[in-house]
Amino acid sequence: MKKIPSFTVDHIHLKRGIFVSRKDEVGNEMVTTFDIRMKEPNREPALGPAAIHTIEHLADKNIYWGPMGCLTGNYLVVKGDLQSKDIAPLMTETFRFIADYEGEVPGATPKDCGNYLMMNLPMAKWEAAK
Repeated sequence: MKKIPSFTVDHIHLKRGIFVSRKDEVGNEMVTTFDIRMKEPNREPALGPAAIHTIEHLADKNIYWGPMGCLTGNYLVVKGDLQSKDIAPLMTETFRFIADYEGEVPGATPKDCGNYLMMNLPMAKWEAAK
């Protein structure tokens, strides 16, 4: 079976950061998927499921923001042919917003979320501040 693109990345040497994961043409548009790596794979403890779920709820200004199955970061999908430097200010703003967030987590209700009790705002804030 052919490996998906994310499995072709050398996770032994991968560090935290913003990396282009892939680029795809959708119609006449380019779509860029970024690897927002918050943990060094296999060297740091993974993000807690409740923390990364909370981060997902708070990082809602993006086209798609979703946790990686390995819980070491998130995927961000945006329209355009972009490089990591193009979204660095957005990521700084997003993580600063999460680190400073106070109040109820948006969408953390039984009507809005399939696992609304799996939230941990203090840990999400701590991880975002790193």
